[in-house]
Formats: sequence, C-alpha cells, structure tokens
Amino acid sequence: MLMRSKLFVPGSRPELFGKALASAADALSVDLEDAVADSQKARARAELGQFLRDLPAPAPKIIVVRVNAPTTIEFGADIDALAGMRIDVINLPMAEDRDDVVDAIERIERSETLHSSDRQAKILLNIETPKGLRHAAELASAHPRVVGLQIGYADLLEPCGIARSDGSALAHIRLTVRFAAAEAGVAAYDGAFASVKDIDGYRAECQAAKRHGFAGKSCIHPSQIAAANETFMPDSAEIAWARKVVSAAAEADTRGVGAYLVDGQMIDKPFVERARAIVALVDRIQAGDPR
Repeated sequence: MLMRSKLFVPGSRPELFGKALASAADALSVDLEDAVADSQKARARAELGQFLRDLPAPAPKIIVVRVNAPTTIEFGADIDALAGMRIDVINLPMAEDRDDVVDAIERIERSETLHSSDRQAKILLNIETPKGLRHAAELASAHPRVVGLQIGYADLLEPCGIARSDGSALAHIRLTVRFAAAEAGVAAYDGAFASVKDIDGYRAECQAAKRHGFAGKSCIHPSQIAAANETFMPDSAEIAWARKVVSAAAEADTRGVGAYLVDGQMIDKPFVERARAIVALVDRIQAGDPR
C-alpha cells in the first residue's frame, strides 16, 4: 500500500475533505479522534459518511479513517457508522497489547456482518504509549488485517516529558517500531510534525525516517506533502542501482550463483530483495497504483 504522504484532516472540517482528496498526497486520513471535540463527534461521523457515499469509484487516493480508541464509547459508534463505506484503512489508536487489537477487529467484523458489508478495511495501528512501544512486534502480528504501524509522537513523548526535538529518542522509537514491523512483515509509517512552517525540519524528519526504513510520513498541512513524496520516492541513483542489482540477480540465478559483485559491492539475497522492493515501488508509482 503506497502511503508516502498521508494528509490528515479533522473529521469536523468537511469543507477540507474535497481539497485534501484533490491534493498530491497518496492518502487522505480523516480523524474522528483527538482532532474532533466530544460535542462534535456525531456530526463528524455524519459528515464523513456523506463524503464517503459521494466518493467516485474507485477513489482517487487511499482513504484512511482514524477512529476513537477501542476503550471509548465512541469507538463502536465510529465502526457502525463506517461499516460498508469506501474505506481502505482504519487507523486504530492506543493499542497496547494483542488482545486490544483482536478485540477491536472482532468488533469491526461484527459490525461488518450486521451491515452485510463485504468491504474489509485494513488496520493501521498507532504506537503511542510506552506499553504499546514495548509490545510493538506483538501488535504488528496480532491479526492478518494489520498492514502497518504508525508512530504517535505527541501521545508517546509528552506524558513522559521527552522533548520532541531529542533526535536520539526519536531514533530509538523509529528503530523499535521499524524492527517490530519488519518482524511481522508490515510497513512502518512516521508520525506527524507539528511545526507546519518549518518545512526544513519536516524534510529532515522524513529523511531520517527513510534511513530507518519507513515507508512514509503523516502530513498535517498540504505544505508538507511534497517533502514526503519526494523523500520516500527513491531517487534516480537508487532506482538505477536497484535495476542494476535486479538484472545482475537474474543473470546470477541462471548460473546458480548466490553471491556476486556489482560495481565492486558484494551482493546476496538481502540486497536483491531490497532492490526488487525498490523497483516494484517505482513501477507502482509510475503506474498510478496506490493500493
């Protein structure tokens, strides 16, 4: 699933839905949780429902909805309101152990059955508590519908008094989440960057996340989209190298060779798998296939 950039829109701002849908972001992420006041949640669900019913088929981008936490009464209302809608991904916040994920998905499946829906949205889990971070690998592998982990920096750092600017803390979190996602065979996505006027700072975080193997980053303002799309798209040198490795691997396979040199660098299975992933990603982007 291609989500280099995921543009965040509060569910209480329906006037922004269409603009976000027309943006260059790979995915539109509508928030029904923290960005919506308690008094506005029912209205936000209704507005989002109308927007989703009016979507063209297929939608021009991946549709993500962040629902309220499973421990809240709003969660069930969100799930029932969204059943059968054109949603690709349900973003589940505050998961802390395997049972949280399994119980939430069972609740989602009951709603799908009740509404006779054959649409099964994938699940993106937010890692935003110390316990959730500690159990990240368990969460990522909790259910086949889970397709990724996403960092929630504010919820994770603020209660602990850890500065958002502490690069070592961010690196530790990213690597923990990335290894957990890799263990489960799912993607990892970097969290939001609140300083919307600091595009250089946002780009630097994108670059750090890419170095740590992340697939994309949240955008809370349209001005951040270009930096995310550019950073998480392999550059021309990466693409050329990947295609060279894939070509060399095909030749080596015909000769029964498992390790060989490409431009003086030793290549074996892990390098080939990474090169093939880059080529596949580029081909999907060029074909306009986000899903």
